Amino acid sequence: MAEGGEGLAAVPEHERILQEIESTDTACVGPTLRSVYDDQPNAHQKFMEKLDACIRNHDKEIEKMCNFHHQGFVDAITELLKVRTDAEKLKVQVTDTNSKLQDAGKEVIAQTEDIIRCRIQQRNITTVVEKLQCCLPVLEMYSKLKEQMNAKRYYSALKTMEQLENIYFPRVSQYRFCQIMIENLPKLREEIKEISMSDLKDFLESIRKHSNKIGETAMKQAQQQKIFNVALQKQNNTNMGRNMYVTNGRIPEERNEVTSTYAFEEEDENEEEGDEETFENYYRKQRKKQARLVLQPQPSMGYGFPVNRLFDLLFEIRDQYSETLLKKWAGVFREIFEEDNCSPIPVANEEEYKIIISKFPFQDPDLEKHSFPKKFPMSQSVPHIYIQVKEFIYASLKFSESLHRSSTEIDDMLRKSTNLLLTRTLSSCLQNLIKKPHIGLTELVQIIINTTHLEQACKYLEDFITNITNISQETVHTTRLYGLSTFKDARHSAEGEIYTKLNQKIDEFIQLADYDWTMSEPDGRASGYLMDLINFLRSTFQVFTHLPGKVAQTACMSACQHLSTSLMQMLLDNELKQISMGAVQQFNLDVIQCELFASSEPVPGFQGDTLQLAFIDLRQLLDLFMVWDWSTYLADYGQPASKYLRVNPNTALTLLEKMKDTNKKNNIFAQFRKNDRDKQKLIETVVRQLRSLVNGMSQHT
Repeated sequence: MAEGGEGLAAVPEHERILQEIESTDTACVGPTLRSVYDDQPNAHQKFMEKLDACIRNHDKEIEKMCNFHHQGFVDAITELLKVRTDAEKLKVQVTDTNSKLQDAGKEVIAQTEDIIRCRIQQRNITTVVEKLQCCLPVLEMYSKLKEQMNAKRYYSALKTMEQLENIYFPRVSQYRFCQIMIENLPKLREEIKEISMSDLKDFLESIRKHSNKIGETAMKQAQQQKIFNVALQKQNNTNMGRNMYVTNGRIPEERNEVTSTYAFEEEDENEEEGDEETFENYYRKQRKKQARLVLQPQPSMGYGFPVNRLFDLLFEIRDQYSETLLKKWAGVFREIFEEDNCSPIPVANEEEYKIIISKFPFQDPDLEKHSFPKKFPMSQSVPHIYIQVKEFIYASLKFSESLHRSSTEIDDMLRKSTNLLLTRTLSSCLQNLIKKPHIGLTELVQIIINTTHLEQACKYLEDFITNITNISQETVHTTRLYGLSTFKDARHSAEGEIYTKLNQKIDEFIQLADYDWTMSEPDGRASGYLMDLINFLRSTFQVFTHLPGKVAQTACMSACQHLSTSLMQMLLDNELKQISMGAVQQFNLDVIQCELFASSEPVPGFQGDTLQLAFIDLRQLLDLFMVWDWSTYLADYGQPASKYLRVNPNTALTLLEKMKDTNKKNNIFAQFRKNDRDKQKLIETVVRQLRSLVNGMSQHT
């Protein structure tokens, strides 16, 4: 009974716990469940039974609820299935309608695009017509200007230019053709100025030629005017009435004629305005010179006595003076070359750069863009020589000024003296410098660069002489500075010396070659002397990048050809009696390095494998011995398509005989006696065939 009482008491407690579990938050369930285990024994089992009963009750309620709503759920599913069918039909209809709309819209879109394109074209055509209407007057005026220039109507052309600049160009200044026209106008003005100046010079020259006749005519007209005035005065004194007649009739008529003539003259003057002040000053200056020439006595008379012998003596002294100057400047040039370090001029800042530019006319936009410090391509001797040539011209001018010669004659004397300085004195100094033993490849390269810049500076020397004498270089009898040949000859000499010294250097390296011509096996790498030679050539040709392309290419080709010839001579040397196959293989490794060097394009500008062809004779000869392809060589000899076309039979025979002797002496194939005998027989057979071929060639010759 006690246990039954405890069980009844526990039931309400379990119901309370279940209510708390169902109603409280999940975070508080822990303490509630713990109380189940803290109560009397078997409480847990009873609680689980109560919990199962509660779960069954809830399941029954859920089942009742589901049964209650099941029919509605079924009805809803049925309605959805009906709607699904209708929705699929609607989707098909919508898709079909959309496709029809798309097809119909494509044609509308195409027509719309055509309309838009036509509207754009119409707008562009309208714009073009408007712009052309603005441009056509400008083009017509510019065409008119060209016609006026061709017809030599320069005054009208100047007026047309003013209209173009002030009225027409501002309307179309945004177009490129207008900018081109604007840029051409100053050139046309300068052309008009030059033509007008030329006409003025021709006019002054004509006046000078006909000054005697003009003076004679002027004096006659002045005498006639004087006689006419005297007669007119007498007539006025004797006859007042006639005087009135003349006054009322003749004189005013003359004044009208004078007035009209003055009007025409004024119009002519207006037509030739141009640079009025410049032409007026030039005209006055030239007329003063002409008047001075007319008034001064003949050069052969100072105070009325002949001085021809004196001037002859002065001319002889002038020639001696010129020779003295040439000797003096020869020493100056030698000193400049001795002090020159034959290296580009370094400049650390803008001030040093401007100092060099002030001494020598050098222009290089690329160098100007570089930041400091930088270097000029020429050495210090170039600006010094340029300055000394100008000093020589000044020294020659000082003596010539006192000889009472015309500006043309003085100009001619200065140019001839300068030509002698360049072609004889400076040329000799340059040739001596090039031939000096201590001048190496780097110095020769710098000399070529220096002479190039000195040659370019000759035109500035011509301008310098022109500014001194005021004699234009366009004058027919003006002597030109032909010192350009001096620098070209010096460059050719320096180039030839470069080729010679380069070949000498190659010979020095080849003299270091120490082949073991009887070696049985090659070293597996190229000879040390040859690698040193190739490294030297690489560094040398890097210096040659400053030279003109043809010079660098010629030097490179010459070096490769000389190297190839020297290597071939080394193989064919009469003092070399024996050559082993191992030595040939070692020699082949060296030639391969030469070919790799040629293919690396040490100097840019070669076409294809042009440089590698320098070693083609060696390559074919070595290939023949490396692969031992004598049957092919003998069968194809003389054919244009022969594989060994460049192999001379004499050369092949000489080398093969040296290898034959080595085989006999050293017995390379001693460990294989039969192979040794076969090899020796093959060599002897090929030697006989080559001798027969060589003998046949000599008989044919």
